[in-house]
Amino acid sequence: MKNKQSYQWNEMTMGTCYYPEHWDKALWARDLDRMKEIGISTIRIGEFAWSKIEPEEGRFTFAFFDEFLDLCVEKGMKVIFGTPTATPPAWLTEKYPEVLNCNHDGRPYYHGGRRHYNYNSLIYQHLSARIVEQEASRYAPHPAVVGWQIDNELNCEIGEFYSKADSDAFRLWARDTYDTLDALNEAWGTAFWNQTYTAWDQIYVPRPGNPGGVNPHMYLDYYRFISDSAIRYCKMQADIIRKYKKPGDFITTNGKFRNLDNHRMAREQLDVFTYDNYPNFAHGVDDTVRPNLLDRHWAKNLTEVRSVCPHFGFMEQQAGAGSWVSRMLAPSPRPGQMSLWAMMSVAHGSDFVSFFRWRTCVMGTEIYWHGILDYDDRDNRRVAELKDFYKKLKALDPVCGAEYTAAFGLLKDYDNDWDTNVDSWHRRFLEHSEEEIFVAAEVNHTPYNIINIRDDSSVEELAPYPVLFYPHPTLINEARVAVLRAYVEQGGTLILGCRSGYKDMTGRCVMMPQPGLLQALTGSNVTDFTFTSPEEEPVWADWDGQKLETPIFNDILTPLEGTRVLASYANNYYAGAAALTERRVDKGRVLHLGSTFSRENVRQLLAYIGVLEPFAGLVDAPETVDVIQREKDGRRFLFLLNYLPQAAEITLKQPGILLYTGERVEGSYSIPAYGTAVFEV
Repeated sequence: MKNKQSYQWNEMTMGTCYYPEHWDKALWARDLDRMKEIGISTIRIGEFAWSKIEPEEGRFTFAFFDEFLDLCVEKGMKVIFGTPTATPPAWLTEKYPEVLNCNHDGRPYYHGGRRHYNYNSLIYQHLSARIVEQEASRYAPHPAVVGWQIDNELNCEIGEFYSKADSDAFRLWARDTYDTLDALNEAWGTAFWNQTYTAWDQIYVPRPGNPGGVNPHMYLDYYRFISDSAIRYCKMQADIIRKYKKPGDFITTNGKFRNLDNHRMAREQLDVFTYDNYPNFAHGVDDTVRPNLLDRHWAKNLTEVRSVCPHFGFMEQQAGAGSWVSRMLAPSPRPGQMSLWAMMSVAHGSDFVSFFRWRTCVMGTEIYWHGILDYDDRDNRRVAELKDFYKKLKALDPVCGAEYTAAFGLLKDYDNDWDTNVDSWHRRFLEHSEEEIFVAAEVNHTPYNIINIRDDSSVEELAPYPVLFYPHPTLINEARVAVLRAYVEQGGTLILGCRSGYKDMTGRCVMMPQPGLLQALTGSNVTDFTFTSPEEEPVWADWDGQKLETPIFNDILTPLEGTRVLASYANNYYAGAAALTERRVDKGRVLHLGSTFSRENVRQLLAYIGVLEPFAGLVDAPETVDVIQREKDGRRFLFLLNYLPQAAEITLKQPGILLYTGERVEGSYSIPAYGTAVFEV
């Protein structure tokens, strides 16, 4: 079952985030006029403005947004209305302190920030439903309103919940999940360290004070519970809005955050998914650790968002320096970078780009989170750059709705992701491998899609990809093995890494030869395993005379009958043992690498399978230039993005039309510093 997407933009659209409650009414009309001159046609409003509608409990006033929305109709501005539940008003948290989330020690968060509530407070659910009902019934029919954003960045900043209401709800969740305490005790392995529960009221969300460690099986269920709680809260709001919204208007929420099954939420509750894009975090001046590829690294997030919703939008696209008064110090985007990052969003599948924010706020935590305009309200270089970007964006209208071209797929699932929250072994090799696969794809111009695998996944979801990486599916079950087998049997190539298949879905280790349920596919037997030691020379394997990196962790493999050894370890105590095997399964094959992945061994594997650099016949570009293609109705659109502060030279091997200008280009072409080019080829 694929994620549904019932709304899609039909032309490239530019927007911004606007907060009329922050500004004197005398600015409103002029602001909207200036936005329209730049090319902005849609604004997001209201997501932090609960008190503007309900200043006191039960007293509702609509004059403020009535006036503003009527002005938007007059000015021809479309509006996405945000529900205000991310920031409850002071009267609410003061009267009903049980709505407050708590830290791990049980100390409540207090009024003055955001996202300090918990999803499971019954009174907060009631008050949230009431404000959404009032807002939607009043404004959903309004001609200016075209869409709805639920809350703001669900699970942002805080993705764990420790209030009394959460413990109460967790008990009910556990009872619904397991029905009996015997089943729960079995799933959670409570016989270890005498943790056995004999009454439901003995169950709490995780609490501190366990110096010896934690119960990983209970934690895994706790993260599932958090996700279910957030989705239920989203559903409550979506159900209300859906009663009132006009045909053709959409429901969304913004951001993709921790401990939340965003795929399920989008599939069940939303019409379209939107994201918040801040690549300049990679250039933070107070951070000693830099990610691979700096701002280009944000493409990894965009790949994940595209798996949730192929044609998504950006509710917040970085316009200026992104900093709070307390953290996240970042420089201002250099000339060209704002457009570069926005075009990166479009290249990855976004057909709606809304810049954060219109004007830099003059008060509060985000006075250093710079928008399009500075405090002085004058036109600046960002305004000029945005005007130029809009012209380029509208030249890409033929690209709207086009599909991203992927050479291979990366399988992910929430159960294994959540397991890494508590399992340090799993976290170390899964994070490393996913990062290295991403870097290999970027520098070798071999783009990929992420596919979320579930118990009800179908082979039709996997079949479009000639090769799938499933780096370390530690948790696995029969349903997922069955769809993997069907994918391979119809001709696909599946590549698995070390530490696969040794846990069931509760996180318990299975008493089977590794890789457990996957062994029938891999045709390999793990006879020993170890982290590599920093005191020894790096372990590597010989693959037909090529050096194959096998970093961090090594499964020592023995091939079963019918399985071929492609590479063998060349050093350490297991020298000569199999490091990489291949097994034919009907029309396809399974490769089992007894290691984590590195950018170099991924390049070798992609070359072996025959999918490396799919655009090599179209363009010759340096590693520092991102090469992305979107396709629609037989037309191919090639995006070239230069992330460096100097010009980059590329060579088009076939003639292409530069969509920005309509000119025909073939051969050498120079992309300016932080510049972009989009060709129809």
